[in-house]
Amino acid sequence: MGKFYNGYSEEYGDVVEAWLTEIHNPEGKSGLVFEAKTQKITGGPGTERTYLNWKKLLHKKTEEIVRLNGIYKRLLSNAGVKLFEGEGRVIGPNQVELIQLDGTKISYSAKHILIATGSRAHRPAIPGQELAITSDEALSLEELPKRAVILGGGYISVEFASIWRGMGATVDLFFRKELPLRGFDDEMRTVVAKNLEGRGINLHPNTTLTELTKTEGGIKVRTDHGQEITADVVLFATGRAPNTKRLNLESVGVELDNRTGAVKVDEYSRTNIASIWAIGDVTNRMNLTPVALMEGTCFAKTVFGGQPTAADYNHIPCAVFCIPPLSVVGLSEEQALENSNGDILVFTSTFNPMKNTISGRQEKTMMKLVVDAESDKVLGASMCGPDAPEIMQGVAVALKCGATKAQFDSTIGIHPSAAEEFVTMRSATRRIPARKPKANI
Repeated sequence: MGKFYNGYSEEYGDVVEAWLTEIHNPEGKSGLVFEAKTQKITGGPGTERTYLNWKKLLHKKTEEIVRLNGIYKRLLSNAGVKLFEGEGRVIGPNQVELIQLDGTKISYSAKHILIATGSRAHRPAIPGQELAITSDEALSLEELPKRAVILGGGYISVEFASIWRGMGATVDLFFRKELPLRGFDDEMRTVVAKNLEGRGINLHPNTTLTELTKTEGGIKVRTDHGQEITADVVLFATGRAPNTKRLNLESVGVELDNRTGAVKVDEYSRTNIASIWAIGDVTNRMNLTPVALMEGTCFAKTVFGGQPTAADYNHIPCAVFCIPPLSVVGLSEEQALENSNGDILVFTSTFNPMKNTISGRQEKTMMKLVVDAESDKVLGASMCGPDAPEIMQGVAVALKCGATKAQFDSTIGIHPSAAEEFVTMRSATRRIPARKPKANI
């Protein structure tokens, strides 16, 4: 791979330009998502080396967060919501206590209490774990790390691996399984792993860290295979735990999950205490921001709208903002085989997108549809490639409406685009026989 120094990348004559799209956003896209693009050095104006100003980037990031927080506060105020800042806890079925910023305590009574305290980063209990950071601190580092070690194989780990590598750091990614992103479609996980390696990220599958030690040269990490690496920063991205420890819920009688500490709720987000409800990551159901919003809407309809509404967790799209991103909706191939009583048809398309052919980058996009052979219903869709989340949002609508493969095929594509591949995959890549015998009804 190319040589990296001081935020500058020299890779076969390419200059890597890195940014967070809500901070430096030439294409008008939204979302706090890291992207890296390449520009061929051809000589002449505009070919000077491009440097990343890390401190300015962090300053702009903080400005944006403050701006967004201000918007949310105004929305709450305009809706008539009273906001109290401090640490709260539940002290009765209808009572909460607030320790204000000045240390004074006040209590309030209410007919309903909603717990929405989210989750906190998990730290593995290994010697020297205090030397590592979590995602909470990753975008607040005073200096851009030149050498980064990341432990974990989920969303956060592959996203920060992409961010730091795109900015010029040497990145070593350690995870316990054979592939990152456990729970996603195995074929797509393989594509992501290949892309990460193709961009220069060092993958260490089936490996975990056992010890961190502070040295003059940085933080020395030791693995369970005896390997030692020295880094400037070590990021723990080993999952998040429901934020329930200091809420006093158990003393009130609210049931928590013994293993995770999550608040147990029914389909309407109600706990075993009739007046106490919970939504979002604190319940450890599907831990995505839009899902928490949906759960909040369902709670409001149920409690205040007179419309008992259960959250629907089917066909929820999601994305992993690695580079290039992965986005999925519906069932993976493995999930479809597990849940179906009939044969499964798998349609795939692998190609080099136009923006890569022009720039010269050899990085394939892959798209995939999983279809029930008997009903022709599309059970799942996946894509790894540029703009995958933007494309998958539209595909999610189709799956939510119960679209069939024939309906995909009859839809006219937009040309030239990557998205049109989803409506032009005519021939099945493979047919997989049913694993479950059909019920004899």
